Amino acid sequence: MHARIYRVPPDAARFRPRLMLDSRSSVATSNVRSGRRVGGHGVSGQADQQAFSWASLLRIAALALLWGSGFLLIKLSLRGFNPVQIVFVRLLLGVLTLAPVAASRGLRVPRGWHVWGHLFVAALMANALPYVLVGIAEQIVGSNIAGVINATTPLWSLLLGILVGVDRRVTATKAAGFGLGFLGVVVIFSPWRSAHEIASWGALACLAAAASYAISYLYMGRYLTNRGIPPLMLSIGQLAAGTVLLGAAMPLFGLVPVSWRWDATLSLVVLGILGTGLAYVLNYRIIQDEGPTAASTVMYLLPLIAVLLGWLILDEPVTPTVLAGVALVLSGVALTRKTPGSTTVSSAKPSTRPDTESAGTAPGAV
Repeated sequence: MHARIYRVPPDAARFRPRLMLDSRSSVATSNVRSGRRVGGHGVSGQADQQAFSWASLLRIAALALLWGSGFLLIKLSLRGFNPVQIVFVRLLLGVLTLAPVAASRGLRVPRGWHVWGHLFVAALMANALPYVLVGIAEQIVGSNIAGVINATTPLWSLLLGILVGVDRRVTATKAAGFGLGFLGVVVIFSPWRSAHEIASWGALACLAAAASYAISYLYMGRYLTNRGIPPLMLSIGQLAAGTVLLGAAMPLFGLVPVSWRWDATLSLVVLGILGTGLAYVLNYRIIQDEGPTAASTVMYLLPLIAVLLGWLILDEPVTPTVLAGVALVLSGVALTRKTPGSTTVSSAKPSTRPDTESAGTAPGAV
């Protein structure tokens, strides 16, 4: 789950990098690696090494709760709406939430048919398709299972990056991380228990959604970043394009009776305004204050929050198999994101999209 670090102004206090939000559900990362010089100044990630303030810790906790609760909110929204209706409304609310933020900064809508063509492809792979797949999946599996399986997104990113030749730096650590993460997926699916809900089409839909996110990161890294467009506007444009796509699907799949239950309606509103809108701004603020590495730690909390909320609110079972799968997947992801010669997890994705990582959402967020 994210911003690109651009040239550091020479007079920046303590060499603090200027951060701009990249588009998630777009993808964000640091252009600054340890030891690399930017704008004539050595940058070694001071922002990430500083002690967190209480305000930043609260923001990180709030962001983790917003994104981690997304799977619970989808599950509750399904009590009154179908997956296509849910995605259409949440994307629309996300646009309406972010538009005033962009307007207050004087940002303009992206222009050019080629830019919007790429935005529509990105919206299809990063928003429309995976969001609908997760909604379909949660009609079959629990919100906790959906949250855990979605955490495999960075593993898909690594695999696809290797296959298409974007990531040629395949180290033993990354290979071990991928293997560990894959083992976690096998444990979660428990194919030897074919009657179990995890070994179902719903779980496969979750896995397909995670792969779709990974594909979108590669696509956006090639066609949308570094094009001179404010990243926040790319995020809004992507959500707007997704709204149009879902609007086109509504006559076919969305014109079914809805139930205006208070829990379903409230969950959908919160999912759109907070989880799809406000979370973008909150994530940007964390990156700005503490750096991208600090912001990336949110990713590791998402499946844990999904499991915890599913257990507390929906009484979803927490089995040893699920907990073991979570531990294996997150350990594998941590290894794939580790940079050579570093003892800490890198803020960037495993080079699946060089110098790009999602600013709109964390890997595994929904």
